[in-house]
This record gives sequence, C-alpha cells and structure tokens, in this order.
Amino acid sequence: MPETGDFNALLDFLKNTRFFDFTGYKRPSLERRISRRMGTVGIDDFDRYVDHLQVDPEEFTHLFNTILINVTAFFRDPEIWSYLESDVVPAIIKGSNDGPIRIWCAACASGEEAYSIAMLFAEALGRNAFIERVKIYGTDVDEHALVESRQASYVEKKLEPVPAELRKKYFKKQNGQYGFDKELRRTLIFGRHDLVHDVPISHVDLLLCRNVLMYFNAETQTKVMSNLHFAVKDGGFLVLGKAEMLATRSKLFVPEDLRRRVFSPAASDAPRDFTEEPAPSARNGISVRSAVNPGDQDGAFEAGPLAQLVIDGRGKLTMANAHARTQFGIRKEDVGRPFSDLELSYRPAELRSPIDEVNRTGHPVVISDVRQPSLSGDVFMEIDLVPLIGAKETIVGVSVTFRDVTRYVHLREDLEQSNQELETAMEELQSTNEELETTNEELQSTNEELETTNEELQSTNEELETMNEELQSTNEELGTVNNEMRERTDAIKDLNSFLQSIMSSIRAAVVALDRSMLVTEWNSGAEELWGLRSDEVREQPFFTLEIGLPVDALKPFIKSCLEDGAIHEDVKLSAVNRRGKALDINVTCGPLRGASGKNEGVIIFMEPAVHSDGSKR
Repeated sequence: MPETGDFNALLDFLKNTRFFDFTGYKRPSLERRISRRMGTVGIDDFDRYVDHLQVDPEEFTHLFNTILINVTAFFRDPEIWSYLESDVVPAIIKGSNDGPIRIWCAACASGEEAYSIAMLFAEALGRNAFIERVKIYGTDVDEHALVESRQASYVEKKLEPVPAELRKKYFKKQNGQYGFDKELRRTLIFGRHDLVHDVPISHVDLLLCRNVLMYFNAETQTKVMSNLHFAVKDGGFLVLGKAEMLATRSKLFVPEDLRRRVFSPAASDAPRDFTEEPAPSARNGISVRSAVNPGDQDGAFEAGPLAQLVIDGRGKLTMANAHARTQFGIRKEDVGRPFSDLELSYRPAELRSPIDEVNRTGHPVVISDVRQPSLSGDVFMEIDLVPLIGAKETIVGVSVTFRDVTRYVHLREDLEQSNQELETAMEELQSTNEELETTNEELQSTNEELETTNEELQSTNEELETMNEELQSTNEELGTVNNEMRERTDAIKDLNSFLQSIMSSIRAAVVALDRSMLVTEWNSGAEELWGLRSDEVREQPFFTLEIGLPVDALKPFIKSCLEDGAIHEDVKLSAVNRRGKALDINVTCGPLRGASGKNEGVIIFMEPAVHSDGSKR
C-alpha cells in the first residue's frame, strides 16, 4: 500500500478538482476501494494515479463509480418495508391531517428505494391523493446514478422483488425495459446533495437514509446525524440500514422499532431546575429559638451520626456535635468564635459564600463531591446548608451537615467506568458491524459486476459458437469448392499436358503473343529454329527479340489479326537460323481466341519454305 501522505494528496486533488470531499469517509474502506480501481488500471502509486487522472478525465467517472457503491434494490430487506407499510405509512398519513407529506430518500443511488416508498404511499392514499399531497426528494452525490433515477426505467431482472400486482399497476414495458408510471413520476424530484456539507431538506415526514452512515467515520456521523435531526419534523420518522445504530452515536433520535432501524426525533428536553427544595423545617415554617445557646444542646444533636454545625445569624459557630468535633478537630473554645476564623470555613470546602447565600435567599444549598484527604484515602462529602427559621419567619442561623458519600462516589466512578467501557465496546462492535456491512455491499457490488461480466461472456460465447458453426459451414463449402478446384486443376493440367504434347510434336516454330505483344508461348520448334529457350523469351516483348527473322515486317499482319481476327496466309521472309544459315521462312498469323470468344492475342507459325526441288533453304 502506498504512503498515507500520498493518499491524502489524492483526496485533496479530488476535493479541489471535482468537489468530492472524501475526508469524512472511513479510511480503510476508502483506501481499499481506490486501490481496487488503481489495480484495474495497473497503477500502484497514488502520485502516479493523480497524474493518470489529470491526463484521462474519463477515469474520474470510473473512480467515483468504484468508491460510491450504488447497491440498492426495490423493497430491499422486505421485513423493514413490511413494517413501513403496516405502521409507519399509516402513522404519517394520520399525522398529516390531510396536508402535504414530504419524503426524503437520501443516497438514493439509481432510485429503486424512492420508487418503492412511492408505491407504498400511492397504495395507502390512492392515486389522486398521492399526486396531490406527496412530494418525494431523491438525492445522491453520484450524478451518473441520478441520471438512472430520473429515467425511471429498469430491466426486468431488477423488478423481480416488486410484487406482481404492483409491477403490473405501476410499470409499463417499453423498448425492452419497464418504466415507472409517468404521472406518478412527476411527484419525485432527484438532485445532487452531499449529506456532509449541503444544507438538509427540512420539514420531512419520512427520511430514508439506509446504509450511508456506515461509510463515514464517527465525527462525520455525528455531523450527519445533526443534519438529519434538523430535517425530520416532530412526529416524523428516520429509517436507517440494518447495520446502523444510534445508541452510541446520538441522543437526537429514539427508536420506534430498533430491530427494523426505525427512529423518531427525541423530544426537546425542558430546562432543568437545579434549585433544591427547602429543608422540611424551612418549608413548613417550623419555629426554632431566635437565640441558639450552645448550652442547650440536646442529646439527639450531640449523638447524631453525621457531622453537623450550627452558625447563628451573626456568623458565629454556636453548635458542633461530637462527630463534627472529632472529624474536623473543633475544640470546645472554638464554639462561640466567628465561623470565618476557623479553618473549617474554607477547608475542605469554601463555606463562607454558601452560608451568606442561604442567609440572603432563605433557600438550602448543596455542595457535592467535596474531597477531604485522609491517611486512609480521600473522603468525599456532600455538604447540606439549610436555613433555620425563627418565630417571626426570620432566618436565625444556618445548619451545616456533612454527609460521607465516599462509597457512592466510588460506585458512581465504577459505574461511569463500566458505562464507558460498555460504550467503547458498543462502538467497536458497531464499527465492526458497519465494516462487515460495508464489505458485504462491496461483495454484492462485485457479485453484480461478475454476473454482468458472466452474462456478457455467455453472450460472447454464444456469438462465438454461432460464428464457429458459420465457419464450419463455410469450411465445408470451401472444402467442396476446393475439391471442385482440384478437379478443375487436374483437368487443366491434363489439358496443358495435352497442349504441350501437341506443341512439342509440331516441327514448325509456334509463338503465341498477348495483346501487349509479350511472348506467352514459345515451343521447341521455335527453340530449334532461333536458338532461344522458352524461359528466356517468355513475358518479353516479341519485337525486341534478336532472332534471325525481320520481325518488324510482321507488324502489319499481327495488327490486322488483333483488329479484325483475320488469318493471314503464308508470308515469305528471308531469315538466318540459329546456325547462321540463310533460309526463307513461311510465316502464318492467326488470332488467339479465349474461352469467351474474344481475341486475346496472336499465334504465329514459322516454318522454312520448301522449294521445288524439295529442299528447305
């Protein structure tokens, strides 16, 4: 795998040039998908792949089709769609009060999910009410997929999950594909939308966002969930994929049906009132003595299990029970002194300001999680400050009680730690589950690609088989033609042998010329008479041959033979044979006719003249 820095540079390049920001996607899955595409084009380095994208703009389309896994289907996960039909759709219709219904199908891919929900609402509302009241928004970041969504035309195989009655009712076959009802199609709007960066659609009654969150990291998931919460109105519903959970991600939604991943927006929390109620004595107006005398301590206060003090209205410590004296080292002479002079007034907690607040407002104050170091370990206390009400409903002092909550603090810390560990485990489990679902979708996408490739290969194989049969038939025809040609060749060979035998048996010199006056035949008689072999003169111009015959004198006769096809009787010419002997030659010219009867050349017969005494000279 190339260096991460190079990968970040690739992501920046895609963001700056094509405005696709993949930084919020889970890194392992993203690297795996991009590396797969790089392997397809034979590149193993991110920098080189950036160069490849720069010189081949078409590669962007292939890359985005690889990264954006458009795995979808009509009524995918039937159990979820059955629940939507039976519970969610009726609830939305009932809550709409005959008003408009807005549906958002996020990451709609090629649109099957949007048309699926359209059919459910059309069935529930009726055709006319659906057209009048329902608006469905389908969004995705993949423009290529959105083009397929807008076309609303699907092959028969993709419609297999659609029940037969719905398929017959809402789809019409045209040009080998099935198109969604054109009138209902106008209620669906498809457009590009980025869930991470774009403003969400608002006031949505139903939001389908299935198998999208699992591709994002935790931070991006939180941001997207905030956008989705803004989009879904109160009383609306959010539907996620079967691998997606919200328990560890967000408190913005509560489950309607956790098994089917249907959620609704959480109710807004009312502002919490952290003001504690007055202590029973203050609330019920129970009177106490206006002047608290330390000498009047009763046994119950002294033996109380909790450390307790009383500070009068002048800020002096007037009472301290045995537990308080032992725990905080209060001496007998400290009773009656100003409380602010004692170390207890600011250690282990600042008590002067809370005491002033109780005297001023008349309301109790609670100070939680006060830590007090000790030899055996830290002690945690909760300090209650309660006003003491006199006979005339006036505050005459403040009761300060120290409650040891060390055990509860430790239990709370253990609980928080356990919850944290549980939450971490849940997040890890959820992340693993999402990763498995992502891998499952990748495998499904790969399987679909392999099925398509297999169909193409099967089609190609059928074509090759057809071509093979055609070639076999052609081969048989060629075999038949070849046999006929062989028979004709044999006949021609026999004819040539026959003609050659005739030419050889003729003692006279025989020369055949074509219409260009090139020698095509030169028999043995001509070789004997003129001393030139056949291979020396064949395809040579006749009138350039250096033989003992004045060939130029034959031009008029030869021309006449070519033009009118007449045979010219003997022409006597003086010549010299190959031995240098002078003699008279009788020359006869005649036309050379082809199979069609056309004049294709001239044939010339040359023979020494025979004189009256029987000699040839």
